[in-house]
Amino acid sequence: MSAQLKEVPQLRPMRSADLDAVMRIEGKIYSHPWTRGNFQDSLSAGYSCWICELAEHIIGYAVMMVAAEEAHLLNLSVAAEWQRLGWGKKFMKHLVGVARYYHAKALLLEVRPSNAAGLKLYQSYGFRQIALRCGYYPASNGREDAVLLEFKL
Repeated sequence: MSAQLKEVPQLRPMRSADLDAVMRIEGKIYSHPWTRGNFQDSLSAGYSCWICELAEHIIGYAVMMVAAEEAHLLNLSVAAEWQRLGWGKKFMKHLVGVARYYHAKALLLEVRPSNAAGLKLYQSYGFRQIALRCGYYPASNGREDAVLLEFKL
């Protein structure tokens, strides 16, 4: 009998050195990606920025701002080849734990209505729609609304 150890993705704080890999993923999965400056500003501001890494290969990342008993998830992304394998939900569990650690009472986020996979992930986790932000996101044909979701902690 032989036993094989299966590598498990690790979550760790994001560093500036990670931004090349983050930008490669961001550019592949979004039509209107965040800029390197957006990520660098988030790091500089002390936001809760995380990397999901497997065998020293970045497969996802997240940026969350926590202030005034509220957490706001600004970006949660999983590389295309790692999507729909449960990593988004595992990342959410970690982020909820971080928000609770900082005594947030709610976790908020915006998501495009056209992002069916994202909506499904958040709703399956227990997020509920609380508002619609009209014309929030840039889109190829103008602007797209954002669904504002909330998860009570």
